[in-house]
Order: sequence, then structure tokens, then C-alpha cells
Amino acid sequence: MKLNEKYVISINRELGSGGRTVGEKLARRLGVVFYDKALIKALTKHYNLTVEEIERLKGQNTSWWTDLARHIIPFYDAAKSEYYHITSKDMTDKPLTTEEMFKVETCVLKDIANNESCVVAGRSGFFIFRNIPNHLSVLIQAPMKNRIERVMKKQEKNATDAQKLIEQVDRMRENYIKRYTGTSRYDTRNYDLVINMEDLTEDEAVDIIMGYIEKQQ
Repeated sequence: MKLNEKYVISINRELGSGGRTVGEKLARRLGVVFYDKALIKALTKHYNLTVEEIERLKGQNTSWWTDLARHIIPFYDAAKSEYYHITSKDMTDKPLTTEEMFKVETCVLKDIANNESCVVAGRSGFFIFRNIPNHLSVLIQAPMKNRIERVMKKQEKNATDAQKLIEQVDRMRENYIKRYTGTSRYDTRNYDLVINMEDLTEDEAVDIIMGYIEKQQ
């Protein structure tokens, strides 16, 4: 991956691994924008986006993503926890099917990567960006005990409930990935770099990623 060209770094991560924080700190280190699933979902729900609507917006305005992101970001609170709550009087209640959501998110994420260098944390980034030449795919993992401790702290849950949540989210994400990509999120062949957070801080994980990038320059 070359930093002197437009690039995208996708961070896939296990719930409670600290991967989202790693992605956010990495983006800050690189001086690029950080996006995650919460922001993308907020965008699609707020504007009731469909694939057809995205194509219409793109036809009217080449900077459609930048314009929409500028308006949605004020509704986005990235400080509370790994799960976010978007609140707006204008938020539509019209639901999107999972298949529609995947198609919309794919369109949005590809346009993000085409318009700017960025770090994207999301469950299907490794697949969506797979054909982008200047793409680095990273998987952040952690032992269950570490994940439970982190979720207990972030979500104010006891150990039993934290583990149940982790297992539920793991199943949901794996089923989602298998359904729409035909592969497993745990298949390490999908990633350039896999990091185990057991004995690492988020900053140390960022150092590892930066070291990997610098060797390729």
C-alpha cells in the first residue's frame, strides 16, 4: 500500500477487541477520515437511500458523498460506546431489507474509497474493497476473556451478559459475511494483516500497522 496515492484501509474486528478504537487512532495518525458502520447506517437511514437514489444523487453532484456526510455527521456520536444511537426528528422509519442495506452500503463505501483516502471499520470492508489496488485489509482479534472485560466496561454488563452479546454478534456477523461474500470473516486469507490484541494496547496495534505500511513504501 502506498501512502502517496489514494488509499483505503479496512479494519474488520471482533466485538470487544478494541478494533474500532485502533481504526480511529490509525486514521488520526495518518491524517485521514475514519468511517464505521454506525455512520454508514445513519447516513442510509437518515436519507432513506437506495441504490437508485445514490445513482441519482451521483448524477446530479459528483461530490454527493461529501455533501451528505457533512450533514449526517452532526447526528453521529462516536464517544459513547461501540454501539451508537442516531437521533433526528427527520429520521425515516422506513426499513431496508438486509440485501438492500448491503447493496447501499457497498455503493457508499466504494464511493468513499474513490473520493478520498480513509480508514473504514466494517464487517465487509475486506470484500467490498478487494479489487481496489491500494487497499490494506486488517483483522483485529482478541481472546474471549479480553473481549468480555471490554464489553463489560463499555456496555455496563455483567460477564455472563457480555459473553452472550459477543457470541450473538459473532454469529450475526459471520452469517452476514457468508451470505453476501461467500467466505468467512475468520478466513485469514482475506486479510493482509491479522493482529491479536491480547497483550497489546490500541496504540501498539497502530504502531504495528504503521510499521507494516512503512515497509511497503
